Amino acid sequence: MKRPRPRFHPAVRVAAVAAAAAMLGACASDPAPAGSTSANGAGGTPHRGGTLTFAVATEGDCLDPHVSPADVTAVIQRGVFDSLVTQQPGGGVGPWLATSWTVSADAKTFTFKLKDGVTFHDGTPFDAAAVKANFDHIAAKSTKSQYAVALLGPYVGTEVVDPHTAKVTFSKPYAAFLAAAATTYLGIESSKKIADAPDTLCSGGPNSVGTGPFRFTRYVKGSVAEFTRNDGYTSAPGGAKHTGAAYLDKLAIRFLPEDATRVSALRSGEIDAADGVPAQNVAAIEGDTSLRLLKVIPQNANYSIYFNTRRAPFSDERVRKAVQRAVDVDTIVKTVYAGQYARAWSTLTPKNIAYDRSLEKAFPHDVTAANKLLDEAGYTGRDADGYRTKNGARLVLDWPYVGAFNREQRDIVSQAVQADLKKVGIATKLYSMDSGAYTTQRNAGGYDLIAYSWGKSDPDLLRTLFASNLAFTQGGANSSGIAVPEVDDWLATGAGTTDLAARKKAYGQVQKYVIDHAYTLPIYVFTRTVGTASKVHDITFDADAFPLFYDSWVG
Repeated sequence: MKRPRPRFHPAVRVAAVAAAAAMLGACASDPAPAGSTSANGAGGTPHRGGTLTFAVATEGDCLDPHVSPADVTAVIQRGVFDSLVTQQPGGGVGPWLATSWTVSADAKTFTFKLKDGVTFHDGTPFDAAAVKANFDHIAAKSTKSQYAVALLGPYVGTEVVDPHTAKVTFSKPYAAFLAAAATTYLGIESSKKIADAPDTLCSGGPNSVGTGPFRFTRYVKGSVAEFTRNDGYTSAPGGAKHTGAAYLDKLAIRFLPEDATRVSALRSGEIDAADGVPAQNVAAIEGDTSLRLLKVIPQNANYSIYFNTRRAPFSDERVRKAVQRAVDVDTIVKTVYAGQYARAWSTLTPKNIAYDRSLEKAFPHDVTAANKLLDEAGYTGRDADGYRTKNGARLVLDWPYVGAFNREQRDIVSQAVQADLKKVGIATKLYSMDSGAYTTQRNAGGYDLIAYSWGKSDPDLLRTLFASNLAFTQGGANSSGIAVPEVDDWLATGAGTTDLAARKKAYGQVQKYVIDHAYTLPIYVFTRTVGTASKVHDITFDADAFPLFYDSWVG
């Protein structure tokens, strides 16, 4: 986390929404190039050679995107695992391992025509049987997928029509599948590796075998992931700037969790690019002629706090609403992010096609209203420390997070929220855990509130966050415990139709409901900020705002 991300507490992710026309018919022409390339060096002719060293803040526990929900897993593995289709931030779906596709009128069957002559890094041929092996692997309970299984939706199975035609079937209409199929989480892994050594897939390095432009040659946990160019690459995604092999000889992704360390390494030339440039360093990077700053807002779920309604005190809507009003989100975001991030009003970012602007200003900071709601909920007593009590028991909120996944100063944000809640008499127990213990506690519902962002640019991501049948143990992220039939119906409508207006309406209803009934408190709109040396060219971004290195070159 999200992809945290793994995708939890600190994490973020996105993917773009397929246009309705693209969903309904076979793909026609290649869409525009993915991502923003502004400020990626100052022109020049791309050439092969060199190594690009890119630093990230987090690492994650598993490097198999079929299992892990972590954003950083997708960043690390995007160059290794190609997908059936590709998406662009502007919307639309383009060809990748699939050259074309058709969708049945009821949006239950997707038939893909596949590229011929593509092989995995281990020499295994890519074909329809490989597509089936991958999707069946994700769906298998033994895989213990934490997110990809949710992206598969109501998956029934994959039919191998012929070596280069795969038919994927769902039990219910699932118009959002093309957007899901473009993500790294549904990326295609070697069918031989899946069959022969599934227990090794999380370990990365040579155990990660795809068809992509880079081979994963070495992984040193806590230090670096190293990749070499796949010289035989012939499967460039639609919209790429070139075809054939990547330009870079090598790619190295270093794990540098401290913001100051990443920025210092960039400025000294120790690394070539740094993810997650802190807000306080943005002006300095922009003012340094030897460096460039790339900025992109994804289309995913904002960083938000989610209230566990399965237990007290958040089983009482009044307490949830009191927290919504007690937290001065505007001041926190402005102070921590120095104007670089916008405050959030909805679960979705403003870049998402289903974003509901009517929610802006819907729950302003109001301490008087917060205190009144807490009084009405029965927390009228005060203990010796000034915290509210009810029947003699202090009002305490349990807020665990994974310290190793901290990024974008989310720890500082959490402390600011904690301080605001104290002002209305709410005690908050904010504490860091290792990821394994956190996951166990979270899956058991052992928290009052947790916070994270979530990747996937299609608004169907709301299903992951709020569908009653998608708890964390079911491949989703319904941490609030919401189980409202009306909300499930809206989510099903959004996932099942290709009518864009109908999707927007359904997802707008979901956004409004979870805010009006205080299942969540959106905090900020994530902006990916990547600093690069001026010699680095053409780092682009997918619809999840994840960096792409296929077109990148140095010189």
